[in-house]
Amino acid sequence: MSDILPNPALPGFMLRQWRLLHRVKQSYAAELFSVTQSTISRWESGVLALDPLAQKKLEKLLAARLTAAADQALGRLVRESSRPVHLICDLTHRLLACSASRAAQFATPVSELLGSSLWRFATPNIICKEAELDKSGWREAFASPALEFLTGNNDSPTVPISQSLCRWTRMPLSDGTTARLVESL
Repeated sequence: MSDILPNPALPGFMLRQWRLLHRVKQSYAAELFSVTQSTISRWESGVLALDPLAQKKLEKLLAARLTAAADQALGRLVRESSRPVHLICDLTHRLLACSASRAAQFATPVSELLGSSLWRFATPNIICKEAELDKSGWREAFASPALEFLTGNNDSPTVPISQSLCRWTRMPLSDGTTARLVESL
């Protein structure tokens, strides 16, 4: 299982969501992944797990990027915020933008963390909350876009997390991918 996608059923669900959003037929997705249409169907239904190479392709395909003007403006708002906030790809946990007050908490310059997954710094509480997202319908179109929880602590000197109340807010981007605003409350 990938350290980026913590739930093994998630890849098939996300592939289906991507196909529907972009009006891509299973046959074309099969060509993209060099598999049969029936394999795409089994991945999407959760009957068959994606192999590691297919999972990496899917992660690249679904990764949020701040390329459109509106998405770049969101990144600017996060960077200019006076609050300790950061924006990550909702799927891969890659750091997309970070406020100066959040960056001050890191031992590594933000420039070295941008584009990298922050999943390796997750606390047990964060891992548990992430695992509950799919059961709660987090990625559904009409789901509640925000939730609050206690983070717990980690022992990372690079990206330390101290026990605090945290809010995750899911934000759709222009290309249909989603980002997650992470706020310390």
